[in-house]
Amino acid sequence: MSADTATITTNAVGRAAAQYRRHSRTLWRRMLLRTETAIVLAIILLIIFAITTVPYFAQPYTYLTMILNSAPILLMLLPVTLIIITGDIDLSVGSVVGFSSAIFGLSFHTGVPLPLAAGVAVVGGGLVGLLNGVLVTVVGLPSLAVTIGTLALFRGIAVGLLGTTAITGFPSEVTQFIGAPLFVGAPVPMVTVAIIVVAIGFAVLLHLTPFGRGVFAIGLSSETAAFSGVRVNRTRLILFVLSGLVASATGVYYTLQYSNAIGTNGLGFELQVVTAIVLGGVSIWGGRGSILGALAGGVLIATLNKTLQLAGIGSDTISIVTGATLIFSVVVAGIAGFISRRRRSKASVIAAGVEKHRAIPNPKSVPSNH
Repeated sequence: MSADTATITTNAVGRAAAQYRRHSRTLWRRMLLRTETAIVLAIILLIIFAITTVPYFAQPYTYLTMILNSAPILLMLLPVTLIIITGDIDLSVGSVVGFSSAIFGLSFHTGVPLPLAAGVAVVGGGLVGLLNGVLVTVVGLPSLAVTIGTLALFRGIAVGLLGTTAITGFPSEVTQFIGAPLFVGAPVPMVTVAIIVVAIGFAVLLHLTPFGRGVFAIGLSSETAAFSGVRVNRTRLILFVLSGLVASATGVYYTLQYSNAIGTNGLGFELQVVTAIVLGGVSIWGGRGSILGALAGGVLIATLNKTLQLAGIGSDTISIVTGATLIFSVVVAGIAGFISRRRRSKASVIAAGVEKHRAIPNPKSVPSNH
């Protein structure tokens, strides 16, 4: 091997080794560099700032109401996270909340027992999810167009069922239990247990099962996933049904929490759900994300909203902040994805160069014909 070739090979190997070392950091360093860690640190800093500067933020009642208000978002973002990881999206969840609330209220108002009325409402939401899934997987329509359509369709149906009339009069013992603290004096409501249980279920499904590995594979490349044995359309259909079921169950919870069934319940929830998910590091283009990150994004949005409310900021300004946060999250995710792709491309070129130079035979070892 010539001196020049040896030098080039040595430099290439050195660069490849440096790239490898950057990807083989210790566990604690890799954890610190994760999006979820950054979001959790942002939550802690925001809470410290709010406690020291915003009146009444440090009171237990503030945390209780903050969790109660954010509970619908934290529940609905769980299945939508999996949908977004596959590269699809579900913007109909807010309308499903209103649709299930209307069905639940009407059923209870006509004399149907409360548990059965809740079951009917949840099944109705599941059918909406099934409709979304069939239109996306069987008909082949884009999920963005489908769920925007069903968002408008089922919001209209919900408002049409009840008009401007709100159904109230739900059992007081049930509504009080929904909003009660976990124990006397605790700043944590009962619904926290449900959020944790459902979150663990979706985290196990996404991160610890073959189904979850298929979800990530679909997001990276649906064609490659299909060749690898993943049943792409069935997986996507199941996720849309799960999203409809969770959103409709959230609608029942939301109705009981405020003891008020009306078709406008859940209005605008879809924006908050998508904002929390993207802010939590889930790629809007699919293939990357985690349940923990999405939940952390939801908690950060809830903390920010509560801080602004107690600071006397109006709801219009809070909506502006939420929209700006979503745009910021998408821009940051796009920049981070571009940088990551550049690094992977550079590493691939370096690795290919190393293999090429290894394959070049030593001129001195080639036998001469003379």
